[in-house]
Amino acid sequence: MKTSNFITDNFILQSEIAKTLYHDYAKDLPIIDYHNHLSPQLIAEDKPIRNITDAWLNGDHYKWRAMRANGIDEIYITGSATSKKEKFLKWAETVPYTLRNPLFHWTHLELKRYFNIDDILQPSSAESIYESANLILENKTPAQLLEDLKVEVVCTTDDPVDDLLYHQQIANGDFYTKVLPTFRADALFFINKETFSNYLIKLSKASAIKINSFDAFLDAIDKRIVFFNEQGCRLSDFGVGEELRIVDALKDDVDEIFSKKLSGEVLVQHEVDQFRSFLFVYLGKKYHEFDWVQQYHLGPIRNNNSRLLNQIGLDAGVDSIGDFPMAEFMSNLFNKLESTNQLAKTITYNLNPSQNEVFATMMGNFQNSDYPGKMQWGSGWWFLDQKDGMEKQLNCLSNMGLLSRFVGMLTDSRSFLSFPRHEYFRRILCNLLAEDVKQGLIPNDIEFLGKMVQDICYYNAKNYFGFKLN
Repeated sequence: MKTSNFITDNFILQSEIAKTLYHDYAKDLPIIDYHNHLSPQLIAEDKPIRNITDAWLNGDHYKWRAMRANGIDEIYITGSATSKKEKFLKWAETVPYTLRNPLFHWTHLELKRYFNIDDILQPSSAESIYESANLILENKTPAQLLEDLKVEVVCTTDDPVDDLLYHQQIANGDFYTKVLPTFRADALFFINKETFSNYLIKLSKASAIKINSFDAFLDAIDKRIVFFNEQGCRLSDFGVGEELRIVDALKDDVDEIFSKKLSGEVLVQHEVDQFRSFLFVYLGKKYHEFDWVQQYHLGPIRNNNSRLLNQIGLDAGVDSIGDFPMAEFMSNLFNKLESTNQLAKTITYNLNPSQNEVFATMMGNFQNSDYPGKMQWGSGWWFLDQKDGMEKQLNCLSNMGLLSRFVGMLTDSRSFLSFPRHEYFRRILCNLLAEDVKQGLIPNDIEFLGKMVQDICYYNAKNYFGFKLN
């Protein structure tokens, strides 16, 4: 493959209208990344990353899956016996084969934006790109990489037992980017897992509450929510990959179920569903009380490859799209919270594209005058955050709801080099609107459309989450 600068100023922008919308209205806006998996420790420590292999390949399931599909031995993907350079060269060997996969676009956007490299990454260019990128990363900390792309806010993903020490250090330091925690509640729901008892010990220690009853469990959760709120948390999250149900669950019954678990008894599935149902509603009311935005990431089927799971551990990159029914779960949960006027601002994300209309229409059932766009169907997530998936999400949202009120893109990433994905989304959005103008489907009013673009790319999120920005 010949080297060429295909990431031009007008990449994806197929008309003069698209170019105007992007360059005059979207391009220079700051970034609010309200859901990601970045390490607050790495930001707080403020040390250079130094090596592009660390920045790109550590924990990046997208790249791991592509390398496996290209026949690369696992030792060069997640193994510890090879050098960083060897791993990078194996990724470079894979990149040409990612053509038409979003990784091809993301890779070269990142090379261009962070390192001003125009060459196509492939074996013939790999050595020079590796050296050039490392030369820049030698003096670039994660915080500086965030500032370079005007990332104003990042919301990390944090367990309720986390001490949030690094968030506090960042808040007290001199950082351009505001780094806020998110209350990721998954582990609270794993009452059917062997790990639950050990998790209760951690929760007890974090909350300084002895958890010997369900009431004590709830008290410990309450205390952690207060603590997270004090550290600037404004979002919760949930992302368990399995079928979920909301069933009738009386407090007395859940007290007994929790006591059975503490005594070592095995719970049946209906008891697990009762416990989870009560907890979903309880937490939902708490999020409403604290004016948090609750997020639900729904639909993955996790850990499909047991051999790699045993070899690598969790987050091995062997998750995929599940086909769990989701409509009844969302309907029942949101209706229970709405019935007492305790439904918080909510964002849902589906992983199965066949459920696009299901999610989009479900959120419309619970909109009200509390806030414009209170119930959000979130951006294309995980396997759907590519050009086709984004366009389908934008079109479906336009058909079923109000695109103008959409809170826009996020990275859902573990990489500090992933933020050109916001640029990718902005270009796709501008091009989509411009194509409608060309076809006479919407008015050719650049100022009107420009404001819509700016709202979706930045201002809607800024106002929706209520972050206190400088």
